[in-house]
Amino acid sequence: MSDHPRSEFRAHLQSTRAQLEAKNAEIEKRAGRNLFFAVLSGLAFAAVFIASLFFLKELFVALVAILVAIALVELAAAFRVAGRRVPRVGVVIGGLTIVAGAYVGGPEGMLLGLFAGSLLLTLWRLVEGLVPRWEVPKRTLIRDIFSGLFTLVYVSFLGSFAVLLLMADRGEWWVFSLVLVVVSVDVGAYAAGVTLGRHKMTPRISPNKTWEGFFGAATVAIIAGIAASVFALQQPWWVGVVIGAVVLLTATGGDLTESLIKRNLGVKDMSSWIPGHGGFLDRLDSLLPSAVGVYGVALSWGVVV
Repeated sequence: MSDHPRSEFRAHLQSTRAQLEAKNAEIEKRAGRNLFFAVLSGLAFAAVFIASLFFLKELFVALVAILVAIALVELAAAFRVAGRRVPRVGVVIGGLTIVAGAYVGGPEGMLLGLFAGSLLLTLWRLVEGLVPRWEVPKRTLIRDIFSGLFTLVYVSFLGSFAVLLLMADRGEWWVFSLVLVVVSVDVGAYAAGVTLGRHKMTPRISPNKTWEGFFGAATVAIIAGIAASVFALQQPWWVGVVIGAVVLLTATGGDLTESLIKRNLGVKDMSSWIPGHGGFLDRLDSLLPSAVGVYGVALSWGVVV
């Protein structure tokens, strides 16, 4: 091959590479994440999730406890960035008390755990306030306490509904369906938003969200809900429509809520621990309220008592 054809070949490769990199950068800008790392880390977590869910229920509860603990630390750290002191050790102990209460005592145990965890965290922060170097005005102290209580409810209390769902008849399949539909909402919104997104949904809260993405998420969520209902839950197909509609609203609302929290606290991501996703709480934001929604559906159909 002469030098001229080789030069043309190299130029063609460089041009193609530049086009691919530009396209990838455009997708990443519109979606707000690195697609390659997002898919890779998502598959890794999916493998851990399925293995723990179907192998031994106790392993899944342990996984929930670990994720809750990490998410609590992330949110407590984000509050500290905004000048609100949320005790990290205290909030983790309080949060795990709620998860343990749900596993051991069901709904009543979860509520008791919430009371105990809230009392523990409040006392922890009050005792910290007695230390001279951590002494703050009463107004600031009250704000810190309420920030900690919000952290417990938002992460641990909502997350514990997944444990309650697991304890139901065919509970592992209900939890599987919950995660399947939530992921479907995320994938549907991502695909439709990147390819068709034109009209911003909430530009001040989450600039990447579009109405096209929302309707794409709705379509995929209903399909996934019906499939999960028929094949996994052994329920009528229209139960899947209800699940899909409920998760669409709760997942979207959860995502927007976390975006609003991050905006108010002045942080972009809760952490950078998961490549392509940000922090653990950035991936749990849709799951947390959706666990409550799907638990409500299961409760309505008498699956849980």
